[in-house]
Amino acid sequence: MLIHIDSQSEVPIYMQLTNQIIKGIAKGELKHGDSLPSVRAFAADLGVNMHTVHKSYQALEKKGIISLVPKSGAVICKATMFDEVVHYERLRQMMEPVVAEAVVLGMKHEEVEEMLQMLLRQLHKD
Repeated sequence: MLIHIDSQSEVPIYMQLTNQIIKGIAKGELKHGDSLPSVRAFAADLGVNMHTVHKSYQALEKKGIISLVPKSGAVICKATMFDEVVHYERLRQMMEPVVAEAVVLGMKHEEVEEMLQMLLRQLHKD
């Protein structure tokens, strides 16, 4: 899996890393049980601060995507049944302002749905 960090982006580097790891898992490039590089090694490979990688790993662990095991590193968690109570509401809250922004910028309901469908197709195609 190739990680690309855009230092000119408005998106914080730790979030770029977090998002790309999630996308890699969604696309099947990373699977349950795979280990991520150590914080130190990953930071060196990417040319970023160790704290940046650590912050990304903590965000992934909080979402239940990886497990941080002391002295063993970060491991991709097994996909479990979708926990509607925990994940559904969190994801809805994250998506709501993006959808609202699309509407405010003039996108029609059908265009928003089409964009979501296109993004889902990309995860299975890339």
